[in-house]
Amino acid sequence: MGEFARIASYVIAAITLALAVIASAHAVLFKRDSRAAVLWAGFIWLMPLVGPVLYFILGVNRIRRRAVLLRGDQEHYHTVPHVRPCAPEELEGHLPPHAKSLVSLARAVHRLAERPLVPGNRMEILINGDEAYPAMLKAMAEARQSIALSTYIFDRDDVGIEFARQLGAAARRGVEVRVLVDATGSHYSWPSILSVLRREQVRYGRFLPTFPIWQLVSLNLRNHRKILVVDGRLGFTGGMNLRAGHWLAKNPKHPVQDLHFRIEGPVVAQLQEAFADDWLFATGESLRDERWFPTLHSAGPVIARGIIDGPDEDFEKLRWVMLSALSSSRRHVRIATPYFLPDTSLISALNVAAMRGVRVDILLPSRNNLPLVHWASRAQWWQMLEHGCRIWLAPPPFDHSKVFIVDDCWSLIGSANWDPRSLRLNFEFNVECYDADFASRLGRLFDERKARSHEVTLKEVDSRGLPMRLRDGLARLLTPYL
Repeated sequence: MGEFARIASYVIAAITLALAVIASAHAVLFKRDSRAAVLWAGFIWLMPLVGPVLYFILGVNRIRRRAVLLRGDQEHYHTVPHVRPCAPEELEGHLPPHAKSLVSLARAVHRLAERPLVPGNRMEILINGDEAYPAMLKAMAEARQSIALSTYIFDRDDVGIEFARQLGAAARRGVEVRVLVDATGSHYSWPSILSVLRREQVRYGRFLPTFPIWQLVSLNLRNHRKILVVDGRLGFTGGMNLRAGHWLAKNPKHPVQDLHFRIEGPVVAQLQEAFADDWLFATGESLRDERWFPTLHSAGPVIARGIIDGPDEDFEKLRWVMLSALSSSRRHVRIATPYFLPDTSLISALNVAAMRGVRVDILLPSRNNLPLVHWASRAQWWQMLEHGCRIWLAPPPFDHSKVFIVDDCWSLIGSANWDPRSLRLNFEFNVECYDADFASRLGRLFDERKARSHEVTLKEVDSRGLPMRLRDGLARLLTPYL
């Protein structure tokens, strides 16, 4: 018996040593942050057996791997634009003298997005559901060939039911209708809108249902894109979900401000590409013919490009776009976002821009619908305020708008927030726009809201009471999961 125990102790020691070597080697090789690698390596060796086991459970990022495996070898669909992609010299000629540096930004985004920058687009700003929903419903009512709708939240309320009925009416008159709803987002209201879509005989798909226990990691892989394309020619995108709170004129119980955009021109094909890829992934059906991808011609002055971002092969592309835009700025940066939890690299880029003399204005809601996110965000504000960035808090109703404007010439619009969930976990869709008139229109809206807002000072942040500072600091520790 003693000999057996001695051999068993040797085996356990060997297994413990092997696990420690494997776990610490994995941390050294794959942890991007050297501090995280050091902390995990120390924990692994100081806590024999327990350390390696906890590392393999908590320290290994399975979310991105899961996303890549889910997509498998699915090939992304890229249409051939019917207009010539915008050459650098054409873009330079389109920009005013103070914004020529944005040509280098376009080159960087081209390498990231792998889609062409296309001229000839028209962008219309739609304020709140009051302007966006009637425009979207009218477009669907006039559809003749196809409707592609993708959304994160599709509530079963007055707005959601009106959309479902319009989709059903289109399907019954022979329009090809496809609706993609995120599986998690579909449960923001109960019962869900899906039974109404079935009753209206609308073909729909759910993005990543998460009921099986082995798919729980997919809870973090949500399709946050908001895309509507009608007849392959008219597109809508932005930050707006389908729910009654956005239609402010109807005095909803929980009013929410937001911006959406009506788009015409060649870039609409890139909205449709994003939808078609997601639909193929969710349902297995390929959408490739003229009903979905007709010939598109010039419709306006804006030079634009769609940017697809997600935890799969498109990982962190949008974060790199943001960094590139900040480094290209020369005069003014405006950022409006409901959730502001930038990582250290984005904080550094914002601060460097401010120290170069660029005016950096960040507009956030004064009352957030997610208090934990607001607390965590507030714990970071001092890092930007002390270097010259300016933070403004907009009064209620809650502002869900997402806008990024550089030098009154470049704009980024779409679904992504400035937080880890959008930049690392969600599937997002944004559009970059090069046009001084469009950026100026967005800038005026931003400035109007800023004029009604309160500017946060460093003294104000530093004067918070100790209990509040501790609460905010503890919330900040949860930033990777918010």
